[in-house]
Amino acid sequence: MTGLRWKGLSIGLAASCLAAGLALPARAADQGPVKIGVLVDLEGTYADIGGLGAVEAVRMAVEDVGGSVLGQPIEVVSAGGQNKADVAASIARQWYDSGVDVITDLPSSAMALAVMNLANEKKKIALVTSAGSSDITGRFCSPYTAHWTWDTYAMAKGTGSGVVAQGGTDWYFLTADYVFGQALERDTAAVVKASGGRVLGAVRAPLNTQDFSSFLLQAQASKAKILGLANGGTDTTNAIKQAREFGLTDSMQLVALIAFLSDVHSLGLKVAQGLLLTEAFYWDQDEATRAWSRRFFARMKRMPSMTQAGAYSGALHYLKAVKAAGSKDPDAVMAQMRRTPIEDFMTHGGTLRADGRVIRDMYLFQAKTPAESTGEWDLYKLVRRIPGDEAFRPLNEGGCPLVRTEKETRP
Repeated sequence: MTGLRWKGLSIGLAASCLAAGLALPARAADQGPVKIGVLVDLEGTYADIGGLGAVEAVRMAVEDVGGSVLGQPIEVVSAGGQNKADVAASIARQWYDSGVDVITDLPSSAMALAVMNLANEKKKIALVTSAGSSDITGRFCSPYTAHWTWDTYAMAKGTGSGVVAQGGTDWYFLTADYVFGQALERDTAAVVKASGGRVLGAVRAPLNTQDFSSFLLQAQASKAKILGLANGGTDTTNAIKQAREFGLTDSMQLVALIAFLSDVHSLGLKVAQGLLLTEAFYWDQDEATRAWSRRFFARMKRMPSMTQAGAYSGALHYLKAVKAAGSKDPDAVMAQMRRTPIEDFMTHGGTLRADGRVIRDMYLFQAKTPAESTGEWDLYKLVRRIPGDEAFRPLNEGGCPLVRTEKETRP
């Protein structure tokens, strides 16, 4: 049998596989180019944290594996999803049907859930590196989805427990009055209470509020020491600006439950100083993060957000898994991604769980004062590293049907 080969398999091995009713391993060369779709926000709320920077980060990952895998070129396509679930689903369907193997970024939870549903239907892969709903690995979990960078549970756990540990025990919440804000308040309040803190009250503000004065006055009247901002985007930045203008920060510590490097950069340290927030990555953590971030800066003229770093990390791990599996078959690749520890500049010893959640360390940061900063992007100081198994929801508490099935079928 030696010397006779059929597409890389000896005839004897091929015959054995066929006799046993087993599928022959497919090579990437038999399946065409590896195609990555980056579905982003190009002009809206999430453009700064993902957008063209996420597309460029994926291209950097492609470059770092040499531009090809298993003898096939790697292609990157991108589009803006307008932060609309129906638009995202339409683009994703077209991409998957035309040979795209994996879609990544997905900035809003509605977009992510729409694409995840389609990926499950078509047995394709989705790497959610920007959206944050913990339902992605909870009741809506999928065997073809990995939730890569952060989620609302980790933000609530990291920031809530970290602030209480630093002595911030009395909380009041300023909450966006829709499902996302209410869930964020609920999760953080539970963490605060479990950590020994107290919640003295909350006020709900409509989405896209321009004037927060009445809400801030109610917060100040509570006598709480911590103001938890359970909102996001311009609601968060406007609330921070107005809290500073009203002198609220003289008596209350501001805690942003969802905020990004771009938000702090946009506010400036004169306004943002002292703000506490949790992130999965900061460009100035160590030599490896600085080296990668300088490469990114050379292309984008700004430092990367954690979701842009996550886009690189997810794409790199996926491409390594394709190479190791010898195929781009989604089931084989997902199995390989789960078997292989995640190692790159932002993630050390990370793991991909059965529910799709990537477990990695998170970090509680505080925005520096202007006097502490040495440059435009020198914005954070580290308060606390939060180990991954502490930061993210336990596997058996999310309600993921995949986890229930695994437990029910266990002898």
